[in-house]
Amino acid sequence: MAAGAHKPFSGHGLACRRGERRVFAKLEFELAAGGALLLTGPNGSGKTSLLRLMAGLARPEQGELRWDGEPIARDPAAHRARCHFVGHRAAVKPILTVEENLGFWARMHGGSDESAAASLRRARLDTRATWPCRYLSAGETQRLALARLGASPAELWLLDEPASNLDAAAARDLMAAISEHRRAGGRVAVATHAELDLPGAARLALDRFTTWREG
Repeated sequence: MAAGAHKPFSGHGLACRRGERRVFAKLEFELAAGGALLLTGPNGSGKTSLLRLMAGLARPEQGELRWDGEPIARDPAAHRARCHFVGHRAAVKPILTVEENLGFWARMHGGSDESAAASLRRARLDTRATWPCRYLSAGETQRLALARLGASPAELWLLDEPASNLDAAAARDLMAAISEHRRAGGRVAVATHAELDLPGAARLALDRFTTWREG
């Protein structure tokens, strides 16, 4: 491999358990720089669970995740610092304003008030900046959650149903942001029930890995 080249972000023999239920087992994936991975499957197949493993928010029951060939478990803090995880719950504080929510999050993740303000403009939420978030619609709340992606840098975007509640214009904005991120070498994994236009994306059907049971 040439000097400076990057190995994939990869999962090897992954198994995940929730309570008494094994969600999936023997799962493998690779996600190269500039790549996209679509996680598909019915409810309960483990899409969100896999994103949480990929973010380092939980540990696999079996198997290993590697970044550039190194296990992420060796330095969990460094791995979390390279990730943006936007879950299907927006995690927006309703009592705070739009700009307070995003500014606080940006500063916690290496961004600034300036980068947060620019991201609000791209999300077309700058006219709502001083609104308490309890007044936002479901679509506006989702746009605010996604504005985190541009408010501070991160190489790996992990997105759980990101197009949920978005209108057509906001969905186009999301696809444009993902394309720009990938062109810069970023990596994206998306759990989705919807058809998303992500050219060259690999698909990982999680229901292929949910038939394993302990004997």
